[in-house]
Amino acid sequence: MTKTKTDKNKIVIGLVGEIAAGKDTAALYLKKKYQSETVSFSQPLRDILDIIGIEQSRGNLQDLGINLRKLFGQDILSRAIAEKIKTSQKKIFILPNVRLEQDIVWLKKIPKFILVALETDDEIRFARLKKRGQNTDDKSKTWTQFLKDGKNPVEKHIRELMPKCRYKLSNNGSPKELQKQIDGIMKKIK
Repeated sequence: MTKTKTDKNKIVIGLVGEIAAGKDTAALYLKKKYQSETVSFSQPLRDILDIIGIEQSRGNLQDLGINLRKLFGQDILSRAIAEKIKTSQKKIFILPNVRLEQDIVWLKKIPKFILVALETDDEIRFARLKKRGQNTDDKSKTWTQFLKDGKNPVEKHIRELMPKCRYKLSNNGSPKELQKQIDGIMKKIK
């Protein structure tokens, strides 16, 4: 991807956080208040699983992502997302699930690309995971399974990526507290 005049005006915010840290909640708020476009790394994976009739469990999503990277290069999803951003008319983009250094290879070429970490206590994340039931196996997940999920190859890289984030959000409080922190970051970015 080469830089274009429109790339210079686009703001791309990559959210980094462990399972159920509040990345989707932050992305929804940014979409609502700042008219951002949410671009998810997992959406192409979910679409493929739907097309071939396989359950959208966390394990299936991870396995598919790993195998696509093996076949087409570690930066395949980064390349796809960067191209989508390049061709969109939107000005602000939120990537709610940055997990790997390879996820941002192509995105780092965008001048206003920023990583933001969401830090949330494990117990709070577990309760949110069970409540939302985003994946087919989330509501029945045990504490032991939840901790095991956090050790999966893709998830463990999140902790390595978090120190590279320019900003950090604490998401142990209320939605209003998170929104206030987000607004503070947006003032600095814009």
